[in-house]
Amino acid sequence: MKYGEKEIREFDVEKDMEIWPNEHEKEYLIKVTLPEFMALCPRSGYPDFATMYIEYTPDKYVVELKALKLYINSFMGRYISHENSANEIYDTIYNKIKPKYLKLIADFKPRGNVHTVIEIDSTKVLKG
Repeated sequence: MKYGEKEIREFDVEKDMEIWPNEHEKEYLIKVTLPEFMALCPRSGYPDFATMYIEYTPDKYVVELKALKLYINSFMGRYISHENSANEIYDTIYNKIKPKYLKLIADFKPRGNVHTVIEIDSTKVLKG
């Protein structure tokens, strides 16, 4: 197994999702694009590909980018739906850093003539 493959397979979101203190008090927006998301369809096993767009205004913490990349890549061998993967990623980031604002757009590549875009925006999500 190659070192990158090992790093992805062994990634544990609980211990490896590194967060750093936000050293700035001003409001600012962090935008991250992850164009190589891949997971497996839980019904067919076919690969699903997407671009994940994440933007957030940090409060006390920011997500370390390599940890975020490894987390996103850890979905490669998982059987998970579009909706579940988008919600899991949103919830994981939100729960780890408690940002002032968070938006995730999961733009899945068309397959079988269906194009899915899932958007989760903290200003529109009912907290419950």
